[in-house]
Amino acid sequence: MVKLRLMRMGKKKQPTYRIVAADARSPRDGRFIEILGHYNPRSEPSEIVVDNDKAVAWLLKGAQPTERVEKLLHISGAYEQFESAKGQKAAS
Repeated sequence: MVKLRLMRMGKKKQPTYRIVAADARSPRDGRFIEILGHYNPRSEPSEIVVDNDKAVAWLLKGAQPTERVEKLLHISGAYEQFESAKGQKAAS
């Protein structure tokens, strides 16, 4: 199963994160399939950059986001795109 999750990057005590699509069995900072964006919680305001098209494509394929990534996708607008795309697919 594919999960959309955060991968920790950066120096000690100065984390930044990549949003990645990865196999659920791989370790947190290990192998991943594709990078979807990045998240910097230390800047003011927090910096969130997400490739919405890639994120929606993975969600449509059945990838499960973690709680934190789902929140970030709501902020970036990718989750709303996914909901509308899923609705259009069901209506067809």
